[in-house]
Amino acid sequence: MTIDPSIFKAYDVRGLYGEQIDGEVALQIGRGFARVLSKLSGKPTAELNVGLGRDMRLTAPELAARYREGLLMEGVSVLDAGQVGTEMLYYLVGSRELDGGLMCTASHNPKAYTGAKLVRDGAIALSGDAGIQDIRVAIEEGLDGDGPSPPRGSVREVDVYEEFQAVALAMIDPDVIRPLKVVVDGGNGMAGPMVGPLLERLGLDLIETCWTPDGNFPDHEPNPLLPENRKLIIEKVRETRADLGIAWDGDADRCFFIDDAGGFVDGDFACALLAESLLRKNPGSAILYDVRASWAVPDTVKRAGGTPYMNRVGHAFFKTRMREEGSLFGGEVSGHYYFRDFYCADSGTIPALLILEQLSLRGERLSELLKPYRERYFISGEINSEVSDQDAKMREISERYADARQDRLDGVSISYEDWHFNVRPSNTEPLLRLCLESLRSHEHMESARDEVLELIRSAAPTGS
Repeated sequence: MTIDPSIFKAYDVRGLYGEQIDGEVALQIGRGFARVLSKLSGKPTAELNVGLGRDMRLTAPELAARYREGLLMEGVSVLDAGQVGTEMLYYLVGSRELDGGLMCTASHNPKAYTGAKLVRDGAIALSGDAGIQDIRVAIEEGLDGDGPSPPRGSVREVDVYEEFQAVALAMIDPDVIRPLKVVVDGGNGMAGPMVGPLLERLGLDLIETCWTPDGNFPDHEPNPLLPENRKLIIEKVRETRADLGIAWDGDADRCFFIDDAGGFVDGDFACALLAESLLRKNPGSAILYDVRASWAVPDTVKRAGGTPYMNRVGHAFFKTRMREEGSLFGGEVSGHYYFRDFYCADSGTIPALLILEQLSLRGERLSELLKPYRERYFISGEINSEVSDQDAKMREISERYADARQDRLDGVSISYEDWHFNVRPSNTEPLLRLCLESLRSHEHMESARDEVLELIRSAAPTGS
């Protein structure tokens, strides 16, 4: 079968509904996924048990049914959780010790998109390097061989809402939560049904926006990282004088915070607060943070008695290392937060609960908790530049800053005593991504940022 190879991304399958992914493509992906899980597990497909979930997108019921049909054709036993948040699918896979799981979702992408997130046993994500491209190859080589077909698989529908919510709530002490005024924005995604009942149980004064799942996304796209999608929640926080705002992406496996003054909380600083909260309960633990992160994260971890370790960007790398080393928590600046006690999976529910607990225990406003970070750590955020020869440009950067401490864990990281940056290539596009931080001042951050960007965007030297 001919299939658009560009839908197989670094961390998921994603494309335009109808143009790139339709029912037949979904069927083939389901079959290919079963074959890949068989190789990974060493089991025949007829012995596999796989979880299935779908988000609220208009095309999700149709495509989830086709993914399921593909799995069934390969003899797989499917546990179908229906409409859930992505982390609930991870919970299903981890708690039932399944061989894998498929979540029909396009996460934070606009309405026209669809796709799938894929995990193996232990809720460890497949990636472009480990599994996703193997599905593409299996489909391109043809799934209908000469041998006998396995007996058709079976389906069992399961409801994991109640048990998932109980597990998430057990991550905090519900009795300490104060009746905070909280604006919540679900982006018309899965946060409403997934997290809503927990927040109601905590006795919060909730102001709900975009809280009902609706694949038309009538108010804004479900991507809180884009400033235009945060306008509504920021206005509501300021208008209602709320204690904070919490916004989720479409499939609700990431949450983002707005402080009481209406300021967006950078993922670096949220990661530091979460690490501090968890280390209070689990002193001496290991914490993972990604190469792009502010020094606020390792500084906070050390101060709280933990041990920080830098890690490659990407949930497959975080989940695998956390599982191997027993790390308590892992955080990425993009808003993916991973928890050892949640199958090392990422969650948009647990961070929200932990921040609410931390605010209640400390009796301070979120802007007050963030003030020491904002006054010491001046960060650029991630900036993309189109670069045709990424490797050559990173060599040039390394040579230009040869007097600095350098690391090649993920791209190139350059560190001086009071400022540092990371430049790493995109997995899917001809882009270099820059994250830079200064401890001197906001002005120094800007000048250093502009200096590095000028180098990144300059033409390659003659003869290089």
